[in-house]
Amino acid sequence: MKNQRHNAIKDLLAKAAAANGAGAITNQDELRRKLAARGIRVTQATLSRDIRELKLLKGPAGYELPVVDEEEDLPEIGDVLQNYGLEVRQAQNLLVVLTTMGGAQPVAASLDYEEWAEVVGTIAGENAVLIICPDTRRAEALKTRIENFIG
Repeated sequence: MKNQRHNAIKDLLAKAAAANGAGAITNQDELRRKLAARGIRVTQATLSRDIRELKLLKGPAGYELPVVDEEEDLPEIGDVLQNYGLEVRQAQNLLVVLTTMGGAQPVAASLDYEEWAEVVGTIAGENAVLIICPDTRRAEALKTRIENFIG
């Protein structure tokens, strides 16, 4: 329900910005009414919490979505591997990165984001990431690179 509400708020603000060039929703009550029109009933306290969690900006024209630079928010691959990576094992063109419990998802996401030529794809579990490489030679090179990050 919370995700649905957050997505509805983002959608309302994005549409208001596109229509008016700025946030046309000027206060919480107006936002609450627009959500109610979509069948989403919310209290003022919950709406305040949503506004804080979504980091909405309020300017003279009303509420606006924050400008997010996704690259700025993502940690460096080296940091992710150093924090979560434990060991790398190779089986021909496949690599398995053993991670701390729960660390596989951030490692796989970071590897996917890097778009390295040696990585065809990744599959993450709880504490292991399977990396598929095009061939054994590139798997060896990637294994060395990852080991250098892990330390």
